Amino acid sequence: MRNLITIVSLLFVLQSEAQQVNYLNQGNATAKPMVFAQGIISDGLINRDFTISPKGDELFFTIQHKDFISSTIMHIQLKNGKWGEAQVAPFSGMYNDLEAQFSPDGKKIFFSSNRKVDATDTTNDFDLWYVVKNSNGSWGKPVHLGFSVNSPHDEFYPSIAKSGNLYFTAQLENAVGKEDIFMCEWRNGQYQSPVPVSTAVNSKGYEFNAFVDPDEQFILFTGYGRKDDLGKGDLYISRKDAKGEWQEAKNLGALVNSKGLDYCPFVSWDKRTLFFTSNRNMHTGPFDKPVTASTLKKQLSGPGNGLDDIYWIKFDELLKQF
Repeated sequence: MRNLITIVSLLFVLQSEAQQVNYLNQGNATAKPMVFAQGIISDGLINRDFTISPKGDELFFTIQHKDFISSTIMHIQLKNGKWGEAQVAPFSGMYNDLEAQFSPDGKKIFFSSNRKVDATDTTNDFDLWYVVKNSNGSWGKPVHLGFSVNSPHDEFYPSIAKSGNLYFTAQLENAVGKEDIFMCEWRNGQYQSPVPVSTAVNSKGYEFNAFVDPDEQFILFTGYGRKDDLGKGDLYISRKDAKGEWQEAKNLGALVNSKGLDYCPFVSWDKRTLFFTSNRNMHTGPFDKPVTASTLKKQLSGPGNGLDDIYWIKFDELLKQF
């Protein structure tokens, strides 16, 4: 009997390991935030927002010039068990594009872009778009989400639930504060008009870049201008109660947040790992002894230099605290 239990336990462990996603051969996240994919994605340039397909075979992130001069969505694919190099996403590279996010079925990518809707479009605002995955695995042409979602103002950071409901950032007339999280309900095959998420999430300050749990049981977002701010924008979480109401958002605390800006959350599909973007500076001065030129250049040009990097941390245990 003891041998049978041992065999069953071993099979369970092996099955769990087999189900774990290969995150660019980086191993697993730890209980503290660490730079993700150093030298591959996080390389000292402005790299931000992250998503990976439900199958774990394709990921997207954004690389930007300073001051938002340009913004380009990048992707990396897993083929024949090997990750390739980062390439410009097939639907990006010409306009300012950012914040790609998969639909829960992996068949669509939603993103924000300032590209023109048509030849008559004279605006320069950011709207939400999507591309559909073709049967051969390639991505189709970008499709505008339409004006039931998009407005003359900017729309950013789409996040899609299994229900089809769409969450995003905007500054609209019916906003609670200066910038809010909105939701467009997916009903009868179309999106309804955007409504601000509960005041348990939105405040009179700034709320932006929300990731919604595909089951809509929790939402992660960045808040700025709150009394419990630790830096220039912190990550917060709100969970739903038994009645389906959002509860008062809580700061994720100093373990996750920094004195810088912490934003662009994404939780892996198995809900074990949190990815987020931070412009925290990991280098402090003055130095204990005279610094060498090579050390100085390495610090100034590498991750943790105060520009945006992508971090990851174990999320399943962290979630239990909230």
